[in-house]
Amino acid sequence: MKCKRIGLISDVVEYEEGKGLEDGYELFSDVVTKGWFITDNLIKVTRENGQIFTPYISHRRGRTFICNGDYVIIDEDGTKHVVGKDKVFNRYKKIEE
Repeated sequence: MKCKRIGLISDVVEYEEGKGLEDGYELFSDVVTKGWFITDNLIKVTRENGQIFTPYISHRRGRTFICNGDYVIIDEDGTKHVVGKDKVFNRYKKIEE
């Protein structure tokens, strides 16, 4: 069976630290030692105590860590996604508000 995704209106926001787009932060050393993914491009936030954290979005499959240049997608129902800058505008078309 082939299906076409039902259109949703989504907010597409390039990630910036301090705007509250993330759902939380994971200690970077935990991401490196416990994760099975490439960490080279992950955003790293250094706190005053010297600890380094990586922001993430929570969803039903777990967590998606945010990389440099990623966009946070917020659907009408509040669901969040992370999409790389290389794919975001292949998947989302700008509309007039």
